[in-house]
Amino acid sequence: MSDDDLNDDIPLPGGDLALQTIAMPADTNANGDIFGGWLVSQMDLAGAIAALKVAQGRIATVAINGMVFLTPVHVGAVVSCYADVTEVGRSSIKVNVEVWIRHKKTQEPTKVTEGEFVFVALDDSGKTRVIK
Repeated sequence: MSDDDLNDDIPLPGGDLALQTIAMPADTNANGDIFGGWLVSQMDLAGAIAALKVAQGRIATVAINGMVFLTPVHVGAVVSCYADVTEVGRSSIKVNVEVWIRHKKTQEPTKVTEGEFVFVALDDSGKTRVIK
């Protein structure tokens, strides 16, 4: 078995790196793990970065679909959010966002969660607009 064969078994994030940050103590819940709401906020920002490139103007998050947390995030973890635009409609943009960390002992990449974020393009008055 070659090194290339071993690398085929390692899961990799989908999409482009859109946001990277460090999980800090102020972001913990009562159990000492990173608060899920903080993680969703980071995902929303990463999805928005991808959606803004498509919409080329104001957008708003209108839905988050199918999110499941697979593992807790520890303080000090480097949190990487990857975004992939999966669909562009008349005024909406669907972005799949994956969150990965590196395991603090093994440094193996670990998938934390993913979700589909739906954004809508808005005009200057806040009304839905067509994406060019």
